[in-house]
Amino acid sequence: MPEVTTSVQIVLPQHCNGYKKPRLFGGQIMAWIDIVGAVAARRYTNSAVTTVCVDNLNFLSPAYLNDTVVQEAVVTWTGRTSLEVRVDSYVEKLDGTRERVNRAYVVFVALDEQDNPRPVPPFTPETAAEVREYAAAEERRRIRLGR
Repeated sequence: MPEVTTSVQIVLPQHCNGYKKPRLFGGQIMAWIDIVGAVAARRYTNSAVTTVCVDNLNFLSPAYLNDTVVQEAVVTWTGRTSLEVRVDSYVEKLDGTRERVNRAYVVFVALDEQDNPRPVPPFTPETAAEVREYAAAEERRRIRLGR
């Protein structure tokens, strides 16, 4: 199973809008998703990576000022030079319980020293959950390529 990469942030005033109960900007959490996803991709490929697309990003619930946001990133699929990383973001309560804020699928391309695409190690799903994620990733890729 690929390694899970985790990131933890506290939502600070500069991360929020000016609403009565300040909410985390969607763009801020998207930046955090890109970072933790890239770290997972770099660890998996042992190389630099660049973001190709955020294939799917759904906001399920908000995060507010002073919330703790935990993100977990894991490789779900690999192609020849690209890979998909799923990033789940949660608000973690003070008692340790978590509520999912969103899930994103980010596609990266591995780069060599000249910034050219390079092959990535193949990912072979082992568990039933990994097999389902891999199949869903292939369907997302098929749809992307058909656009």
